[in-house]
Amino acid sequence: MEANFSSKVAIILDQPTSIFALVALVALIFAFVYIKKIKLNTRMITHIGLMLALTVILHNLRLYHMPQGGSVTLGGMIPLLLIAFRYGPVVGYLAGFIYGLMNLMQDPYILHPIQVLFDYPLPYMAIGMAGYFKERIFWGAVVASCGRFLCHFISGAVFFASYAPPGTSPYWYSLVFNATYLVPELFICLVILRVLPVKRILFQMKNQNYYGLITLN
Repeated sequence: MEANFSSKVAIILDQPTSIFALVALVALIFAFVYIKKIKLNTRMITHIGLMLALTVILHNLRLYHMPQGGSVTLGGMIPLLLIAFRYGPVVGYLAGFIYGLMNLMQDPYILHPIQVLFDYPLPYMAIGMAGYFKERIFWGAVVASCGRFLCHFISGAVFFASYAPPGTSPYWYSLVFNATYLVPELFICLVILRVLPVKRILFQMKNQNYYGLITLN
């Protein structure tokens, strides 16, 4: 019996897709357990809706679009970061999940169901981790980008390995490919966060209605 169990474990370990499917499933379960505890109110729904709309607009302002997906945008992560900074990581996970599904409908690139999870809902949910760094927004942006990068890296290494040049490790290929657009994306976000009056925006999100996001003077 122990031999059968060991052989089954070995089979699973030999199939990266099975491992990452399990990881994705566990991540989604934990996220939804916490998301179920959210008590949505009108202001929160308004802010999430507004920030999702801004995310869609900014993601369409592409400076560069990679052949197999992924883009350098004019701060496409900023609205989701603001949601995470204002309401915390759990609401950030929810907003990221919703946007991931929206992005899937807008710009689908589908090879495998597990690849869809690692390229759409999970990386944008990872942006919610910025909510753990409300007082250190630059660190929050870096952590969120690293979480997003990890998801895309796994997808690239497992599902896009065939695109790697002959003799190139799929892990190295995925690392370089995803860094090509995510590093500039992070740099642009950090510059925008430096320029924007982030604390003032978050203060108005907390104390005023959604029109306060526009009336910054």
